[in-house]
Amino acid sequence: MEQATFGALLRAARGRARLTLDGLAGASGVSVRAIGDLERGRSVPRHGTLDELMDALALDEDERRTLTAAARLTADPAPATTTAATAPSVPRQLPPALRTFRGRDDVLARVRHLGGGPGDRAEHPPVVAVGGMAGVGKTSLAVHWAHRVADRFPDGQLYVNLRGFDPSGTGLDPAEALGGFLRALGVPGASIPDGAEERAAVFRELLADRRMIVLLDNARDSQQVRPLLPRSRHCLTVITSRNHLTGLATTDEVRLVDLGLWTAEESLDALAARIGPERVAAEPAGAAELVELCGRLPLAVAIVAAQLAAEPALALRVAAGELTGARSRLDALTTDDPHSDVRAVFSWSYRALDPAAARFFRHLTVLPGPVFSAEAAASAAGEPMATARRLLRSLVAASLLSRDADGCFVLHDLVREHAGDLLDQERDDRYAAEIRLLDYLRHNARAAVRASETRPIHELDHAPAPGTVLLPFDGREQGRAWFQREERTILAALRTGDDPRLLHYRMGLAHDCIPHFSARGQWADEIAMQRLALEAALLLDDPEGICRTAASLARALAETGRSEEADRAVGHVERRLHLLPPLAQANAQRSLGWVRGRQRRHGEALGHARTALAIYRTLADDNLIARELNAVGWYLTLLGRHREAIATCREALPLLQETGNRFSEAATWDSIGYALHHLGELDEAVHHFRTSLGLYEELLDGYNQAEVLDHLAGTQQALGDADAARASWLRAADLLGALGNSRADEMRARALTGREPAGSSAHAGD
Repeated sequence: MEQATFGALLRAARGRARLTLDGLAGASGVSVRAIGDLERGRSVPRHGTLDELMDALALDEDERRTLTAAARLTADPAPATTTAATAPSVPRQLPPALRTFRGRDDVLARVRHLGGGPGDRAEHPPVVAVGGMAGVGKTSLAVHWAHRVADRFPDGQLYVNLRGFDPSGTGLDPAEALGGFLRALGVPGASIPDGAEERAAVFRELLADRRMIVLLDNARDSQQVRPLLPRSRHCLTVITSRNHLTGLATTDEVRLVDLGLWTAEESLDALAARIGPERVAAEPAGAAELVELCGRLPLAVAIVAAQLAAEPALALRVAAGELTGARSRLDALTTDDPHSDVRAVFSWSYRALDPAAARFFRHLTVLPGPVFSAEAAASAAGEPMATARRLLRSLVAASLLSRDADGCFVLHDLVREHAGDLLDQERDDRYAAEIRLLDYLRHNARAAVRASETRPIHELDHAPAPGTVLLPFDGREQGRAWFQREERTILAALRTGDDPRLLHYRMGLAHDCIPHFSARGQWADEIAMQRLALEAALLLDDPEGICRTAASLARALAETGRSEEADRAVGHVERRLHLLPPLAQANAQRSLGWVRGRQRRHGEALGHARTALAIYRTLADDNLIARELNAVGWYLTLLGRHREAIATCREALPLLQETGNRFSEAATWDSIGYALHHLGELDEAVHHFRTSLGLYEELLDGYNQAEVLDHLAGTQQALGDADAARASWLRAADLLGALGNSRADEMRARALTGREPAGSSAHAGD
């Protein structure tokens, strides 16, 4: 088949698709010039280019086979008439592309037009720097992309490994790299100048009118790369580096592409490409667990796949179990080649850090979750915030950290393991770092609650460790924002703080965070926290701690309807009440009353509340007395003793207003409103509910706002104002929905059915 045959077939297919050269170039990403050369028989299509053209032309299977066969049979161009001495050298230095390359469609879509199509008319040279952590597949992506677009650059490809993170610690000198390029371009050795600047000038002159790809792999920094840029608008330059080359982006208009981890789908696809799709399909759960254990890091997936390929009979679930049970996953992800060993490639990034950044990096392993704030990191390392922010920026630039959409920092699981090994090897004081982190969480939790609430919040009985970051909170919004930012770290710290010396801290942290989680109705988190705290208290054999955490756990369990589990937690309290000092006894009795109230055992609840009130009176604390008066009043009204309830609650109001406890004041207004509703004094009840609601709104307490709205809606329904009742229930549903609370559906159902509230509230245990 003559070469013109392929060109004629391509031109005919373009005609049938009613596409101009420009139209086909835009649809396929192949340049106008390249398509024209193909149609005129001046060049032969590469496989990737042919696929892009056929996809853009929407050819059916028969047409694709015909065009593919024509391309395969196309003869090479006739030998050039120039002599070997005068013909320009056409280097083909690209490493082979991986047969098993998978994924990265989003990145390839973003860069597909660079150097072709619109790039033909670009005034600036297309230069892309691909950044990302060690092992994420930067080189594989760059090589794959370069092969796909190589036919757009008929004058060849240059490649160099700049060894920016080589184990030796010394990268390739730019002058040496330029010397290799010049020799590949046909410059005799004797004609190559000595200095880097002179070599760069010759390099740029030679490439001024050539269409070439220059792949600069594994660069250390902008200074190493800058002399190697061809500066030609006809050349595509691709750089890979673990460092973010922001200097090049600033001064040389280099486009930065950050390469993240594979998605779960990409990871599974890559695993299947290496061990066979049938094996993955046979054990989907085992395959999914394996790629997650690899952290979806391409290098780790490749290592596991190679190990599995060597043992074709091994079940994937068994391999996953072995990886889970390994002392360190990094030990299991090792090979005989340091360039494909996860720990080794991480270590090269670490060695490139300055001593301050290296120390800071080691301390990141103390942070218990994958996502953390700058303040938490600074506390773990014991660094001032200004220093911590600088060091965090350097670690992000080195791709040892990344940032999420909220500005928090993200540490990959395998990188964390490496940092942990280093922390132990360097004999840094892990315990001191853990104390600083827990002090950061506890002291700031107290301060955030103090900023959010009007109830008295006592200071901790110990000063924070030196180096702990303490934040100022100017109001409720800041306090709530801090909790929302640190929730993940708080919960993770409670789960991972297994040092016996930290049990008191763990127990205290769970207690300090109760106001936040309870106010948001995050009962699942509250239950998880208090179970961990109770476990710590039991290990310490601390009666007061056991009673406090067991009572808090029982409250959360009762709130979610888990009555039997709540009773078991109550048992821990009842067996130890006699061991407690008066204030702790009163607090425990108060909590037990709340639990029994939620369980609709109102007589028992009233008994506990009256016992607590009697003890509080002996302590002569007006705030505690007033708070418990409301609890007594609430249980009285639940027992139908509404007049007695109102009198008790009205005794509490002036004391609460005097002490400034607006939270308990809001609960008390609600209690009176509820009693008035049941006495038929509906307008007065509405007034009291609205007063309570206003206070809870000021306090940004969405959960209790929803409780009061539920009560208000019932009164509005009784007044015959169905529209107002529906609006109140829907507003309650919105508030609970924003908190992720399952009762939102219950409120929406009430809005539809007009059913009155069930008759219990959390206000008695505010």
